[in-house]
This record gives sequence, structure tokens and C-alpha cells, in this order.
Amino acid sequence: MTDILTKARWRKSSRSNGSGGNCVEVADNLLSIVAVRDSKNPDGPALMLTPDRWHTFLSGIKDGKFDL
Repeated sequence: MTDILTKARWRKSSRSNGSGGNCVEVADNLLSIVAVRDSKNPDGPALMLTPDRWHTFLSGIKDGKFDL
């Protein structure tokens, strides 16, 4: 599965701050996978979701389901 990530085009989240901390990167150019990683650790693990799960996750964020 990590071979898929060699073709990933990563972009920073629009919600990431500009000071270099707490940045999330997303690659949504991959066939049937949306990958998410911590920009401070680009060689570390990436969370890989189906597009349906990604959209469900984004909806949960927008609805405040993960607010602390």
C-alpha cells in the first residue's frame, strides 16, 4: 500500500497555521484512496481512507463532532 504514496501530491490543509506547527497534509489525487499525514513527519505513517470515509470524516469535522 505504501507504493501508492510515491505518486501522492500532498497539499497542506487550509486550516493549518502558517507557523509550521499543527499542519496536516492531504493527498487526494490517488485512485480510491485519500491519504493524510503530519507535515512535520513526511516519512512517517499516513492515514489512508476511502473517498466515502474521507467525506464522512470531513462532515464530522464541519458538524463539530470532534471538538474538544
